[in-house]
Amino acid sequence: MGSIDQGRAFDWGHTSAEYAQFRPGYPQSMFERLAALGVGRRGQRVLDVGTGTGNIARELARRGCKVAGIDISEEQIAQARRLAAEQQLAIDFRVAPAEETGLPGNRFDVVTAGQCWLYFDRDRAVAETKRLLAPGGRLMTCHLAWLPKRDPIARRTEELILKYNPHWSGANLTGHISAKPPWIKEDFFVTGFFVYEEAVPFSRDTWRGRIRACRAIGAALEQSQVQAFDAEHARLLESIAPERFSVLHWIDAHILAPKRDV
Repeated sequence: MGSIDQGRAFDWGHTSAEYAQFRPGYPQSMFERLAALGVGRRGQRVLDVGTGTGNIARELARRGCKVAGIDISEEQIAQARRLAAEQQLAIDFRVAPAEETGLPGNRFDVVTAGQCWLYFDRDRAVAETKRLLAPGGRLMTCHLAWLPKRDPIARRTEELILKYNPHWSGANLTGHISAKPPWIKEDFFVTGFFVYEEAVPFSRDTWRGRIRACRAIGAALEQSQVQAFDAEHARLLESIAPERFSVLHWIDAHILAPKRDV
């Protein structure tokens, strides 16, 4: 964690309510691609690590998977449980780290990790994932992020984020993703990979909420700073964006098998 944002502390629990309301989650197009590659099919036993408010977990449960989700944040898990209950989805959400889940081994057909693997202790998370996966099981990691170099609203928003939080390391992402993540080393091999772009719809209010719920703002800044940022962001959007617009994002996913399955 010390290498993220120059060691600046952040806590997703600080922004859980807005995370649950404004983070749009992954588009249906991603889950269709995953299903075509054998991930998220009906009846599969899935563990979503770093589940946050449960976006991936809920969609896979809707698709007929038997799903559990873990996160170290009690506030995130509380929101995940609330949303699942509202949508009448049976998901086993627990507060636990990805490195030591406390769950039985050889239990899951798929372990998923959306936008969170960088936060884990790699070696311990790899060992725990291998322990949890049933024979033939797969790890799926994925990301959804806006493209500031190609989307003008994302670019102007990022410029403002960096004014308030220059330590943030998530700026200037390009969407260029390696087909083989360097962190897998000799532990996994790639069985599936995709990356593509999609325009995600927002209103001014929902884009503001989305940004308040990001690591650089709601999870890292004091509340007074969040309020000051949001007020300036609102003025910016009034000058550059219509009431409704879309922001270009990239979506990527890697499907990985433990080397024991070679």
